Amino acid sequence: VQLVESGGGLVQPGGSLRPSCAASGFTFSSYIMSWYRQAPGKERELFAAITSAGGITNYADSVKGRFTISRDHAKNTVYLQVNSLKPDDTAVYYCTVRFKGVEYWGKGTLVTVSS
Repeated sequence: VQLVESGGGLVQPGGSLRPSCAASGFTFSSYIMSWYRQAPGKERELFAAITSAGGITNYADSVKGRFTISRDHAKNTVYLQVNSLKPDDTAVYYCTVRFKGVEYWGKGTLVTVSS
């Protein structure tokens, strides 16, 4: 299993980004995909998840209405559209999958929100 995040960067408050996560090594269309983030000095936070077929999504209150998770089975990729970014959204963003009882993580992509 391999997960590779990309698409982070430096953005001003109120801006947008679209991080993505390319997956391989498992049948992507059969598994729930999740996004976590970890801000400096804080615990890792699960904030978005999408079912295998993509029909159901869930969000933490901290991002609801601003972030959208989606997936493309043809590209084996899960996306995260992040809008109205705030300085508190600064964190390393990780995608994960639970495969055969093991939670796999990518190396993360850094999102920095600063003026």
